[in-house]
Amino acid sequence: MSQLRIATRKSPLALWQSEHVAERLRVAHPGLAVTLVPMSTRGDEVLDRSLAAIGGKGLFLKELELAMLRGEADCAVHSLKDVPMTLDAPFALPAILARADHADAFVSARYGAFDALPPGARVGTSSLRRQAQLRARRPDLELLDLRGNVNTRLGRLDGGEYEAIVLACAGLDRLGFAGRIRARLDAPDWLPAPAQGAIAVECRADDARIHALCAVLDDAATRTCVEAERAMNRALHGSCHVPVAALAQLDGDSLELRGLVGDAATGELVRAQSRASAGAGEALGEAVARRLLEAGAARFLPPR
Repeated sequence: MSQLRIATRKSPLALWQSEHVAERLRVAHPGLAVTLVPMSTRGDEVLDRSLAAIGGKGLFLKELELAMLRGEADCAVHSLKDVPMTLDAPFALPAILARADHADAFVSARYGAFDALPPGARVGTSSLRRQAQLRARRPDLELLDLRGNVNTRLGRLDGGEYEAIVLACAGLDRLGFAGRIRARLDAPDWLPAPAQGAIAVECRADDARIHALCAVLDDAATRTCVEAERAMNRALHGSCHVPVAALAQLDGDSLELRGLVGDAATGELVRAQSRASAGAGEALGEAVARRLLEAGAARFLPPR
């Protein structure tokens, strides 16, 4: 029997996503034995500092990539928003699954809507992108760091550390916590992280067998959208050190991309958007990045 080993982080959400991919592969390839190889990453282990402070979201990938290089795993499953804009050699993304809900979620035990929060309310999020948009909308709020897996973050909210927290709708849905979503924070007023809600499969670019096995899960429409978002972020040299947000949406053969760059300290935001044919996603991403820079976004970005 043919086998395939998936490297995965140990968090409940990562395990859910990896098992979801595993089941999809078993259905697509009857007789394929798919197993998970759970691993701990530095991004999971260091929870007392923000991702920006300890090296960025790439910390979630590195150990999984090393496992593939050592021959301990054949592929890895990630939240695509955690995958660096440019993959290190020799890796590729043979599959980007159909995107789930791209929006952020307002979650609170006491308040039913974002605007119902009292002045000075404590809101938990370690995302600079979310902080910038929160400050732009409500500069009175007290924004506090919040790291850990979804269950841990909900537990800290329920323990009274915050009046509200902001999480991804997709993660809450996948773990059975959709009922905790009080409101969706969505476009055009609020933008998600580039590729938020999409699951990606990573493998060695030179492993033709694994590439072919995983490629059947690829969703063309999702890839079109997230590649435009990632192209914009790449052109801006964005990372978790910079509040960058993007959302591309297909309408027939037309692709619209909205982008945002902000300042988490002041809540200043610069926005831009444009439209192109569905086949020109990368060029569209670069065009929106140029518009953002022309509108003054460079002052929020690190020197090139």
